[in-house]
Amino acid sequence: MQVEALVSMINQIASFFAHEGEAQAASSIADHLRKYWDPRMRKAIVAHVEAGGAGLAPAALQAVASL
Repeated sequence: MQVEALVSMINQIASFFAHEGEAQAASSIADHLRKYWDPRMRKAIVAHVEAGGAGLAPAALQAVASL
């Protein structure tokens, strides 16, 4: 899967949880990623964040950092 698609997906998830506030949203996003994303998808998004995380919402960045 292309990293651009993963960025789009995680930003949509971040938008869904935005009403929780950034800290709680990050926790909810990370939980969602652990439950529903394939390990290869998680590995790819972690690598993207390690390379700078371009295009990710702040809560999404926090979520991936906590994986």
